[in-house]
Amino acid sequence: MQKVKWGVLGTANIAAGCTIPGMQLADNCELYAIAGRSAKKAGEFKERFGFKKFYGSYDELLEDDEVQAVYVPLPNGLHFQWVKAALEHKKHVLCEKPMAICADDARKLYKTAETNGVILMEAYAYLHSPYVKSLKDDIASGIIGKVVYIESTFVTQGYKEDIRLYKEQGGGAMYDLGCYCTTMILSLNDAKPEYVKAVAEFTDKDVDAMTSAIIRFDNGVRAAFNVGMILGKDTDARNDNLYVYGEKGCIRSSVEFNQSGELSYHIYSDTGVIERKVSAPQNYSLEVTQLGKCILEGEKPFVTPDFSVKNSELMDMVLKEIGY
Repeated sequence: MQKVKWGVLGTANIAAGCTIPGMQLADNCELYAIAGRSAKKAGEFKERFGFKKFYGSYDELLEDDEVQAVYVPLPNGLHFQWVKAALEHKKHVLCEKPMAICADDARKLYKTAETNGVILMEAYAYLHSPYVKSLKDDIASGIIGKVVYIESTFVTQGYKEDIRLYKEQGGGAMYDLGCYCTTMILSLNDAKPEYVKAVAEFTDKDVDAMTSAIIRFDNGVRAAFNVGMILGKDTDARNDNLYVYGEKGCIRSSVEFNQSGELSYHIYSDTGVIERKVSAPQNYSLEVTQLGKCILEGEKPFVTPDFSVKNSELMDMVLKEIGY
């Protein structure tokens, strides 16, 4: 099988714990190069994961003509700079979510990709899961009737010290967690937001520790979400819930975002309760494989530019409401 030569621009935890293991599972991916802020850390990643090359700076990796695609797992505040640089070096890019801190930046990056004839995709790994497809298929089937209300919750631990605590790096609950809820809502309800009402609790570093929002769409669907970094310090504690209410029933799920394995949700309708079981592969391997098919076979990106910009616009509305 033909493979894409990937470079990874950074040694972040999300890369080490999720995406690089996903790359190892992707048949059309070659772990070609890794770059870090220090050659020492990059070299450790090379040996740990089996990259062919390592670099002590991001620029060196981008100058390597053998690198075809770049994964960017850097802090949110650095995405625009390095995604733009990679695109201008004519590399295809998979950028960790949220790719941009505002919709204007997202539009600029997609324009840069178009100008340079390369593909840019935002890394919402969970959207590639057959679990999400199953949810969408059940809703489209009419089993719960016309959707009237969607609610999503994503609450995680509070952090003692973390990049997510700093405003200059695009920290806070909305950027880190809220983007999951907004993309979930938009993936289940393709409509335009008419208005947003939102409130937030801020930390002493001026990032939101918790944000709650309600949304009304132009098709009459209402949605709400709650996100927060407020649970125990340095634990694995989290709360993920999804409720989709229709005129004839509802769907309830407590599956965590980005999970793999045997997953299930419940459908409540006039005919009774159905437990829908879904076998889901490692989501990060799915997104890497899919972008590889876009590069090698001409597929269209699953997470489209239009979807990413719509999500950025919705996030902008929420962020404006809470004064961030």
